[in-house]
Amino acid sequence: MPTYSTCRRSVTRGMMTIRSPWSMDWVMTVQLRKGSLSMQQLWEEPPSLQPSACWMASARDEASGFCYLNDAVLGILRLRQKFDRVLYIDLDLHHGDGVEDAFSFTSKVMTVSLHKFSPGFFPGTGDVTDVGLGKGRYYSVNVPIQDGIQDEKYYQICETVLKEVYAAFNPDAVVLQLGADTIAGDPMCSFNMTPEGVGKCLKYVLQWELATLILGGGGYNLANTARCWTYLTGVILGRTLCSEIPDHEVPMGCPPASLSQPETSLLTLLSSSLQFFTEYGPDYVLEITPSCRPDRNEPQRIQEILNSIKGNLKHVV
Repeated sequence: MPTYSTCRRSVTRGMMTIRSPWSMDWVMTVQLRKGSLSMQQLWEEPPSLQPSACWMASARDEASGFCYLNDAVLGILRLRQKFDRVLYIDLDLHHGDGVEDAFSFTSKVMTVSLHKFSPGFFPGTGDVTDVGLGKGRYYSVNVPIQDGIQDEKYYQICETVLKEVYAAFNPDAVVLQLGADTIAGDPMCSFNMTPEGVGKCLKYVLQWELATLILGGGGYNLANTARCWTYLTGVILGRTLCSEIPDHEVPMGCPPASLSQPETSLLTLLSSSLQFFTEYGPDYVLEITPSCRPDRNEPQRIQEILNSIKGNLKHVV
Protein backbone atom coordinates (compact mmCIF):
# COMPACT_ATOMS: atom_id res chain seq x y z
CA MET A 1 0.00 0.00 0.00
CA PRO A 2 1.74 3.18 -1.10
CA THR A 3 1.67 6.08 1.28
CA TYR A 4 2.01 9.79 0.68
CA SER A 5 4.28 11.22 3.33
CA THR A 6 5.50 14.63 4.30
CA CYS A 7 8.65 15.55 6.15
CA ARG A 8 10.89 18.58 6.59
CA ARG A 9 12.71 17.91 3.34
CA SER A 10 9.47 17.32 1.40
CA VAL A 11 7.80 20.49 2.60
CA THR A 12 10.87 22.65 2.15
CA ARG A 13 11.37 21.60 -1.45
CA GLY A 14 7.66 21.43 -2.32
CA MET A 15 7.69 17.69 -2.83
CA MET A 16 5.33 14.80 -2.32
CA THR A 17 6.95 11.50 -1.41
CA ILE A 18 5.24 8.24 -2.35
CA ARG A 19 6.37 5.02 -0.81
CA SER A 20 5.46 1.37 -1.16
CA PRO A 21 6.32 -0.74 1.90
CA TRP A 22 6.26 -3.86 -0.27
CA SER A 23 9.51 -2.81 -1.89
CA MET A 24 11.20 -1.00 0.95
CA ASP A 25 13.90 0.66 -1.17
CA TRP A 26 11.55 1.97 -3.86
CA VAL A 27 10.75 5.63 -3.39
CA MET A 28 9.34 8.06 -5.93
CA THR A 29 9.47 11.78 -5.37
CA VAL A 30 7.16 14.14 -7.20
CA GLN A 31 8.27 17.76 -7.40
CA LEU A 32 5.68 20.52 -7.73
CA ARG A 33 6.83 23.53 -9.71
CA LYS A 34 4.10 26.05 -10.64
CA GLY A 35 1.62 23.30 -11.35
CA SER A 36 4.01 21.12 -13.36
CA LEU A 37 5.21 17.75 -12.14
CA SER A 38 8.37 15.74 -12.66
CA MET A 39 9.12 12.28 -11.24
CA GLN A 40 12.46 11.21 -9.91
CA GLN A 41 13.14 7.61 -8.90
CA LEU A 42 15.37 7.27 -5.86
CA TRP A 43 16.98 4.11 -4.61
CA GLU A 44 17.72 5.22 -1.08
CA GLU A 45 15.39 6.54 1.56
CA PRO A 46 15.74 10.27 2.27
CA PRO A 47 16.96 10.69 5.86
CA SER A 48 13.90 12.75 6.77
CA LEU A 49 11.29 10.52 5.13
CA GLN A 50 8.28 9.76 7.32
CA PRO A 51 6.80 6.49 5.97
CA SER A 52 3.15 7.07 6.82
CA ALA A 53 -0.07 8.56 5.60
CA CYS A 54 -1.33 11.94 6.75
CA TRP A 55 -1.71 12.09 10.54
CA MET A 56 -4.22 14.90 10.64
CA ALA A 57 -6.06 13.93 13.83
CA SER A 58 -3.33 14.39 16.43
CA ALA A 59 -3.38 17.50 18.62
CA ARG A 60 -0.57 19.63 20.01
CA ASP A 61 -0.58 17.91 23.39
CA GLU A 62 -2.01 14.46 22.70
CA ALA A 63 -2.25 11.62 20.21
CA SER A 64 -5.60 10.93 18.57
CA GLY A 65 -7.10 8.78 15.83
CA PHE A 66 -3.96 6.63 15.28
CA CYS A 67 -1.97 9.89 14.96
CA TYR A 68 0.78 11.17 17.25
CA LEU A 69 2.50 13.70 14.97
CA ASN A 70 0.35 15.99 12.83
CA ASP A 71 2.44 16.19 9.68
CA ALA A 72 -0.29 18.16 7.89
CA VAL A 73 0.04 20.96 10.45
CA LEU A 74 3.83 20.91 10.17
CA GLY A 75 3.55 21.12 6.40
CA ILE A 76 1.17 24.08 6.60
CA LEU A 77 3.47 25.88 9.04
CA ARG A 78 6.39 25.43 6.67
CA LEU A 79 4.33 26.64 3.71
CA ARG A 80 3.30 29.70 5.71
CA GLN A 81 6.94 30.78 5.74
CA LYS A 82 6.61 31.45 2.02
CA PHE A 83 2.89 31.78 1.31
CA ASP A 84 0.57 34.23 3.04
CA ARG A 85 -2.69 32.27 2.79
CA VAL A 86 -2.77 28.46 2.87
CA LEU A 87 -5.88 26.39 2.21
CA TYR A 88 -6.17 22.94 3.79
CA ILE A 89 -8.68 20.55 2.18
CA ASP A 90 -9.48 17.31 3.99
CA LEU A 91 -11.29 14.64 1.94
CA ASP A 92 -10.92 11.86 4.51
CA LEU A 93 -13.90 9.98 5.93
CA HIS A 94 -13.17 11.46 9.38
CA HIS A 95 -13.24 15.11 10.36
CA GLY A 96 -9.83 16.78 10.17
CA ASP A 97 -10.15 18.00 13.74
CA GLY A 98 -6.44 18.20 14.57
CA VAL A 99 -5.63 20.53 11.68
CA GLU A 100 -8.75 22.62 12.27
CA ASP A 101 -7.95 23.05 15.96
CA ALA A 102 -4.38 24.08 15.17
CA PHE A 103 -5.53 27.00 13.00
CA SER A 104 -8.98 27.79 14.39
CA PHE A 105 -7.86 31.23 15.64
CA THR A 106 -6.13 32.48 12.47
CA SER A 107 -7.38 33.98 9.23
CA LYS A 108 -4.20 32.99 7.37
CA VAL A 109 -5.13 29.30 7.11
CA MET A 110 -8.56 28.12 6.01
CA THR A 111 -9.52 24.51 6.68
CA VAL A 112 -12.17 22.67 4.67
CA SER A 113 -13.29 19.20 5.70
CA LEU A 114 -15.79 16.89 3.97
CA HIS A 115 -16.50 14.00 6.31
CA LYS A 116 -18.99 11.68 7.91
CA PHE A 117 -20.83 13.34 10.79
CA SER A 118 -23.00 11.00 12.81
CA PRO A 119 -23.68 10.31 16.52
CA GLY A 120 -20.96 8.06 17.92
CA PHE A 121 -18.68 8.32 14.90
CA PHE A 122 -15.09 9.45 15.57
CA PRO A 123 -14.15 12.16 16.35
CA GLY A 124 -17.67 13.53 16.87
CA THR A 125 -16.81 17.04 15.65
CA GLY A 126 -17.18 18.94 12.41
CA ASP A 127 -20.78 20.09 12.22
CA VAL A 128 -21.55 22.85 9.73
CA THR A 129 -21.88 25.24 12.68
CA ASP A 130 -18.20 24.75 13.64
CA VAL A 131 -16.68 27.77 11.90
CA GLY A 132 -13.58 28.76 13.88
CA LEU A 133 -12.90 31.19 16.71
CA GLY A 134 -11.65 34.74 17.21
CA LYS A 135 -9.83 36.06 14.16
CA GLY A 136 -10.33 32.64 12.62
CA ARG A 137 -14.12 32.76 12.79
CA TYR A 138 -15.58 31.61 9.44
CA TYR A 139 -12.18 30.27 8.33
CA SER A 140 -13.13 26.71 9.29
CA VAL A 141 -15.50 25.12 6.78
CA ASN A 142 -17.14 21.82 7.68
CA VAL A 143 -19.30 19.74 5.36
CA PRO A 144 -21.07 16.96 7.33
CA ILE A 145 -22.09 14.02 5.13
CA GLN A 146 -24.07 10.86 5.82
CA ASP A 147 -23.50 7.25 4.77
CA GLY A 148 -23.82 5.93 1.25
CA ILE A 149 -22.75 8.95 -0.79
CA GLN A 150 -21.38 8.14 -4.24
CA ASP A 151 -19.03 9.86 -6.65
CA GLU A 152 -21.38 12.20 -8.50
CA LYS A 153 -23.05 13.75 -5.47
CA TYR A 154 -19.79 13.95 -3.52
CA TYR A 155 -18.08 15.77 -6.37
CA GLN A 156 -21.00 18.18 -6.76
CA ILE A 157 -20.76 19.07 -3.07
CA CYS A 158 -16.96 19.33 -3.16
CA GLU A 159 -16.92 21.50 -6.29
CA THR A 160 -19.65 23.81 -4.97
CA VAL A 161 -17.87 24.33 -1.65
CA LEU A 162 -14.37 24.75 -3.11
CA LYS A 163 -15.60 27.22 -5.71
CA GLU A 164 -16.99 29.43 -2.96
CA VAL A 165 -13.91 28.92 -0.77
CA TYR A 166 -11.51 29.82 -3.57
CA ALA A 167 -13.40 33.01 -4.40
CA ALA A 168 -13.66 34.10 -0.76
CA PHE A 169 -10.22 33.10 0.56
CA ASN A 170 -8.01 33.45 -2.55
CA PRO A 171 -5.33 30.99 -1.33
CA ASP A 172 -1.67 31.14 -2.30
CA ALA A 173 -0.99 27.46 -1.59
CA VAL A 174 -2.98 24.31 -0.92
CA VAL A 175 -2.53 21.23 1.26
CA LEU A 176 -4.86 18.47 0.04
CA GLN A 177 -5.49 15.32 2.08
CA LEU A 178 -6.98 12.37 0.18
CA GLY A 179 -8.19 9.57 2.42
CA ALA A 180 -9.09 6.17 0.96
CA ASP A 181 -11.54 5.25 3.73
CA THR A 182 -14.30 6.91 1.67
CA ILE A 183 -13.96 4.15 -0.93
CA ALA A 184 -16.50 1.31 -1.32
CA GLY A 185 -15.34 -1.84 0.43
CA ASP A 186 -13.58 -0.05 3.28
CA PRO A 187 -14.25 -1.65 6.71
CA MET A 188 -15.70 1.67 7.89
CA CYS A 189 -18.74 0.81 5.73
CA SER A 190 -19.71 4.46 5.37
CA PHE A 191 -19.24 6.23 2.03
CA ASN A 192 -19.66 4.41 -1.27
CA MET A 193 -17.15 6.09 -3.56
CA THR A 194 -14.51 5.04 -6.07
CA PRO A 195 -11.03 6.44 -6.83
CA GLU A 196 -12.51 8.15 -9.90
CA GLY A 197 -14.71 10.31 -7.67
CA VAL A 198 -11.80 11.33 -5.46
CA GLY A 199 -9.76 11.91 -8.60
CA LYS A 200 -12.31 14.41 -9.94
CA CYS A 201 -11.96 16.43 -6.74
CA LEU A 202 -8.16 16.26 -7.09
CA LYS A 203 -8.35 17.47 -10.69
CA TYR A 204 -10.52 20.39 -9.63
CA VAL A 205 -7.91 21.54 -7.12
CA LEU A 206 -5.00 21.02 -9.52
CA GLN A 207 -6.61 23.23 -12.18
CA TRP A 208 -6.07 26.19 -9.85
CA GLU A 209 -2.34 25.76 -10.62
CA LEU A 210 -1.26 26.74 -7.12
CA ALA A 211 1.60 25.31 -5.09
CA THR A 212 -0.02 22.11 -3.80
CA LEU A 213 1.08 19.55 -1.23
CA ILE A 214 -0.85 16.27 -1.53
CA LEU A 215 -1.13 13.82 1.36
CA GLY A 216 -2.70 10.42 1.89
CA GLY A 217 -5.06 9.66 4.75
CA GLY A 218 -7.21 6.87 6.13
CA GLY A 219 -7.83 3.59 4.30
CA TYR A 220 -8.35 0.21 5.95
CA ASN A 221 -8.98 -2.06 2.98
CA LEU A 222 -5.33 -2.34 2.00
CA ALA A 223 -5.84 -3.51 -1.59
CA ASN A 224 -8.39 -0.79 -2.33
CA THR A 225 -6.23 1.83 -0.65
CA ALA A 226 -3.34 0.85 -2.93
CA ARG A 227 -5.68 0.96 -5.92
CA CYS A 228 -6.95 4.40 -4.92
CA TRP A 229 -3.58 6.05 -4.33
CA THR A 230 -2.10 4.47 -7.46
CA TYR A 231 -4.97 5.91 -9.50
CA LEU A 232 -4.57 9.33 -7.84
CA THR A 233 -0.83 9.29 -8.51
CA GLY A 234 -1.66 8.74 -12.16
CA VAL A 235 -4.00 11.73 -12.04
CA ILE A 236 -1.27 13.91 -10.57
CA LEU A 237 1.17 12.82 -13.27
CA GLY A 238 -1.40 13.25 -16.02
CA ARG A 239 -1.20 9.56 -16.93
CA THR A 240 -4.00 7.16 -17.82
CA LEU A 241 -3.24 3.82 -16.20
CA CYS A 242 -4.26 0.54 -17.78
CA SER A 243 -6.97 -1.38 -15.98
CA GLU A 244 -5.15 -4.68 -15.48
CA ILE A 245 -2.93 -5.01 -12.42
CA PRO A 246 0.25 -6.75 -13.67
CA ASP A 247 1.66 -9.89 -12.15
CA HIS A 248 5.16 -8.94 -11.02
CA GLU A 249 7.72 -11.30 -9.52
CA VAL A 250 10.46 -8.94 -8.35
CA PRO A 251 11.58 -10.17 -4.87
CA MET A 252 10.78 -7.97 -1.92
CA GLY A 253 13.36 -5.24 -1.39
CA CYS A 254 14.70 -5.33 -4.95
CA PRO A 255 14.10 -2.43 -7.33
CA PRO A 256 12.00 -3.14 -10.41
CA ALA A 257 13.77 -3.72 -13.71
CA SER A 258 14.23 -0.72 -15.96
CA LEU A 259 10.76 0.78 -16.44
CA SER A 260 10.39 3.53 -18.99
CA GLN A 261 6.67 4.31 -18.75
CA PRO A 262 5.35 5.99 -15.56
CA GLU A 263 2.09 4.07 -15.76
CA THR A 264 3.96 0.77 -15.87
CA SER A 265 6.07 1.62 -12.83
CA LEU A 266 3.07 2.85 -10.87
CA LEU A 267 1.06 -0.29 -11.51
CA THR A 268 4.10 -2.44 -10.78
CA LEU A 269 4.14 -0.98 -7.28
CA LEU A 270 0.75 -2.59 -6.77
CA SER A 271 2.13 -6.07 -7.25
CA SER A 272 5.85 -5.92 -6.47
CA SER A 273 5.60 -9.28 -4.71
CA LEU A 274 3.48 -12.37 -5.35
CA GLN A 275 2.79 -12.30 -1.63
CA PHE A 276 0.41 -9.39 -2.22
CA PHE A 277 -0.74 -10.01 -5.78
CA THR A 278 -3.59 -12.30 -4.73
CA GLU A 279 -5.06 -9.50 -2.60
CA TYR A 280 -6.34 -7.92 -5.84
CA GLY A 281 -8.36 -10.95 -6.88
CA PRO A 282 -10.62 -12.17 -8.22
CA ASP A 283 -10.69 -9.48 -10.92
CA TYR A 284 -7.13 -8.06 -10.67
CA VAL A 285 -8.12 -4.66 -12.03
CA LEU A 286 -7.54 -1.11 -10.85
CA GLU A 287 -11.22 -0.14 -10.81
CA ILE A 288 -13.44 -0.43 -7.72
CA THR A 289 -17.17 -1.03 -8.04
CA PRO A 290 -19.57 0.74 -5.63
CA SER A 291 -21.84 -1.41 -3.51
CA CYS A 292 -25.65 -1.29 -3.44
CA ARG A 293 -25.78 0.57 -0.13
CA PRO A 294 -28.45 3.33 0.04
CA ASP A 295 -27.48 7.00 0.01
CA ARG A 296 -28.62 8.58 3.31
CA ASN A 297 -27.97 12.15 2.16
CA GLU A 298 -31.24 13.97 1.61
CA PRO A 299 -31.05 16.68 -1.09
CA GLN A 300 -32.84 19.21 1.10
CA ARG A 301 -30.35 18.76 3.94
CA ILE A 302 -27.37 18.99 1.57
CA GLN A 303 -28.73 22.25 0.16
CA GLU A 304 -29.20 23.64 3.68
CA ILE A 305 -25.57 22.84 4.47
CA LEU A 306 -24.33 24.47 1.26
CA ASN A 307 -26.44 27.59 1.88
CA SER A 308 -25.05 27.85 5.41
CA ILE A 309 -21.46 27.58 4.13
CA LYS A 310 -22.07 30.22 1.46
CA GLY A 311 -23.49 32.54 4.09
CA ASN A 312 -20.53 32.03 6.40
CA LEU A 313 -18.00 32.66 3.63
CA LYS A 314 -19.48 36.10 3.03
CA HIS A 315 -17.77 37.13 6.29
CA VAL A 316 -14.31 36.16 4.97
CA VAL A 317 -12.20 39.18 4.03
